[in-house]
Amino acid sequence: MQDRYERNREAITPGEQQLLAEKHVLVVGCGGLGGYIIETLGRLGVGYITVVDGDVFQPSNLNRQLLSSMENLGRSKAEAAAERMAAINPEVQVIPVSEYLTAENAAALLRGQDAVVDALDRAQARLLLAEHAARAGIPVVHGAIAGWCARIAVIFPGDPTLNLLYGGEPGQGLERVTGNLSFTAACTASFQAAETLKLLLGRGRVRRGATLELDLLTGAVEWLDWSGDH
Repeated sequence: MQDRYERNREAITPGEQQLLAEKHVLVVGCGGLGGYIIETLGRLGVGYITVVDGDVFQPSNLNRQLLSSMENLGRSKAEAAAERMAAINPEVQVIPVSEYLTAENAAALLRGQDAVVDALDRAQARLLLAEHAARAGIPVVHGAIAGWCARIAVIFPGDPTLNLLYGGEPGQGLERVTGNLSFTAACTASFQAAETLKLLLGRGRVRRGATLELDLLTGAVEWLDWSGDH
């Protein structure tokens, strides 16, 4: 469709739009963060998006997960992501993988990717993803939410940021206590999509070695520098 990216053109050049069509992005997690991330990257025109999630939709997802609906309850989250994008932008190829990330499948999932987006909700899985992405030489765009609060970071191979943040944290984090809200997920995913776009196009400033911490209840915005904590 010729006019699909018309409103991108003031911010993304035609050459960059073509470059996006050739890029491969791995999104791990198709829930609260992942649904919005996949939607945004697909509408931007990222050509190939591999989406990984072994879970199915449950009623508790309906408060915040873009891909969830009454009709989708019990369905694969990854398959729902591919189906939705086919209806929105068939120029984008979404490859659904209805599996959880594991040490056994991580290397194969990362092969050929230009960027990885962490939309997971467990510390161990995040660290596993970062470890294998570092081995593959691929940057990871990390996001996490807890109630009204959000965290975003870009992790390059060799950066210790995620280990410093989550190295001693088993299982799920604060969200088990604070809950998760739809606008926190949407806001965080938007930042992650923007950071991913910058990586793919080689534009803008990527804040390596730092985390962006947002409190949407108070309006507080803070950059925390982890680069000196090696």
